[in-house]
Amino acid sequence: MDSTSPDSEPGRGAPGEQERAAAQLGGSATYFDGLSNRRQIVTIGFANQLVMRSADNFVSWPYEDIRRVDGPSGTLRVSCLSASPLARLEIRDPAVAAELAARCSDIDQNSLTRGAIARIIGWSLAAAASIVAIVLVVIPFAADRLTPLVPPAMERHLGEAAVVQIQTVFGDKVCGETAGQTAFAKLVTALRKPAGLDDSIASQVVDTPIPNAFALPGGRFFLLRGLLDKADDPDEVAGILAHELGHLKHRDNLRQLIHNGGSSFLIGLLFGDVTGAGAAVFASRTMINASYSREAEEAADSFAIDVMHKLGRPTRPMGELMFRITGKEDGKRPSLWASHPLTEDRLARMRAADRPASGPPLLSADEWRALKGICH
Repeated sequence: MDSTSPDSEPGRGAPGEQERAAAQLGGSATYFDGLSNRRQIVTIGFANQLVMRSADNFVSWPYEDIRRVDGPSGTLRVSCLSASPLARLEIRDPAVAAELAARCSDIDQNSLTRGAIARIIGWSLAAAASIVAIVLVVIPFAADRLTPLVPPAMERHLGEAAVVQIQTVFGDKVCGETAGQTAFAKLVTALRKPAGLDDSIASQVVDTPIPNAFALPGGRFFLLRGLLDKADDPDEVAGILAHELGHLKHRDNLRQLIHNGGSSFLIGLLFGDVTGAGAAVFASRTMINASYSREAEEAADSFAIDVMHKLGRPTRPMGELMFRITGKEDGKRPSLWASHPLTEDRLARMRAADRPASGPPLLSADEWRALKGICH
């Protein structure tokens, strides 16, 4: 404890051993009592405690209470647990500093030295780097590896949970005009066979002006009326649907769900709880606004081109519809290309793959009119 009164303050040494030790050593240091900003030049001495003496003050600190605090290079700066919290002693003499450090066995206990601060900063940077690695590497890697391991039954269950989210967004707006529904079923069946997909595929048209189409886990996909409104012929719609069937075939929607759901979804997948929050993540991020990777989009394009070739139908109309929607979209509503961004490379590829029609029309003129009016 600091002392300024020779007779009453604890920590004051009697004029004897401690004062003689201070006088004998003759080392000087700078002392701050923590009560004012006044610096005091003191003489250091070592006895059963550290003693500091100036012309008008005598202070003693127990060695076990002395702790190192951060200070300038070449200076030992210490505080004392039993003194004022702001009291400091600065020693520049290397010999005196070494002697004090040798006598204070706990001098570095619970103190943040430069080395400790550097280690904390290093750990913080390492933690930040780990988070970045998890987001950019681990989760995508896990999504790619886990997707093939998800049983079809669980994937269908995920799709059903996602449908609930879709119904929440769009309400009961499924289009069911009989002739239009028959034409839509015919178009989907024509595409499904060359796509190598079975008849468990479920599809619906939803009455909303958003020009979009999207697939869900478990073999479900939706065509939104806004896309039908912008289409000029069946080949344009068929190409878009074939693209979505490609995402289904490659399970891109499930992979995107695992990726977007992050660690919480991965934990749910491991413990079987993937129908609530996980499906909500998919519906909110993947249904309309999220985007597949460039590789996934290009693979779905290739799939659609192959399907259209097998049907003997041109691929250019698919690209023209994509371009038409992209060019006219006002940006105020989510469109197909918010989730399937069109690039010049993709458009050029569809045009380059175009062939003259060699197969029969996918729909008759009457069937096409019925499909266009499916929501009326």
